[in-house]
Amino acid sequence: MKMVFRWYGKGNDTVTLEQIKQIPGVSGIVWALHDIPAGDEWPMERILEVKKTADSYGFNIDVVESVNVHEDIKLGLSTRDVYIESYKKTIAKLAKVGVKVICYNFMPVFDWMRTDLAKRLEDGSTALFYEKAKINDMDPTELVKKIASNPDLTMPGWEPERLKDLTKLFQAYKNVTEEDLWSNLKYFLEQIIPVAELNDIKMAIHPDDPPWSVFGLPRIMTHKENLRRFLKLVDNPYNDLTLCSGALGADPNNDIPAMVREFVDRIAFAHIRNVGISENGDFVETSHRTCDGSLDIVDIVKAYHEGGFTGYVRPDHGRHIWNEKCRPGYGLYDRALGITYLWGIWDTLEKNRRNPYSA
Repeated sequence: MKMVFRWYGKGNDTVTLEQIKQIPGVSGIVWALHDIPAGDEWPMERILEVKKTADSYGFNIDVVESVNVHEDIKLGLSTRDVYIESYKKTIAKLAKVGVKVICYNFMPVFDWMRTDLAKRLEDGSTALFYEKAKINDMDPTELVKKIASNPDLTMPGWEPERLKDLTKLFQAYKNVTEEDLWSNLKYFLEQIIPVAELNDIKMAIHPDDPPWSVFGLPRIMTHKENLRRFLKLVDNPYNDLTLCSGALGADPNNDIPAMVREFVDRIAFAHIRNVGISENGDFVETSHRTCDGSLDIVDIVKAYHEGGFTGYVRPDHGRHIWNEKCRPGYGLYDRALGITYLWGIWDTLEKNRRNPYSA
């Protein structure tokens, strides 16, 4: 596996490339031009700036997360072709600097959802937390009214200026069904995948986080059967998955090791993290250790190893530990600890594979 580390860029991240360089086994950064609006073509000069910076530290920029999909594409509006053409041009530009994987998602409106960005854990650390009832009990209409009456209202991960768009977005999705979303995704893939293949870039869709409907919005990348359906929409080796153990694993019905074993040949990018799931459906992000959460991280890594996985892996979200002030979920320390844990499992499996009698 190829270990990479998400970095938000100069001035946007408390973590520096000097620090990432000191984490054992990290060969590249996962990056994006986060200020470019969804649907806009990425400027080549900006892409080259990232490459030059990464090169100076010996990092590859093979993985981009994310080139965001414009809502008009998800909605299937007549304007979608304009945004798809911009997407194609961005793919071609990224290929010129050696990008091999583009992670993206097809989640309507919210690309992720949490109710608390700093839930206090028993050990004193804090982590991202999802209170299921709080979302289930919140009517979208009431949320829109709250936003209109309180311009300073915030939600985890959502700035006030983004929240102002929710009114029209909820209205736009009012009559959009899951089947509509499947149809719009198929249209997008039929346009994009041939361009990705031509440029030798794998498109790797991220599952829905969490893997169920929020505020009544349709979500389709939620479980194994839907992942199978997705891969058949355009059955091409460049139409791949970003398999996120934490996103899918928030639903205890999802068997992550089984998914890895079934789809390993179509997983271009792996996000590995753990979550602790409560009986009422709440979940909190924990350390990567198997014993700290509800997911068997050891078996997940073993599934990748047994499948001969050679793709890209990153430790996904981490806790906030040692009083670190950082972007929620994206501190240095716990993700670095996660990497050493993942490498420890992988190295042990490698040693046992070479000499099965050494264990």
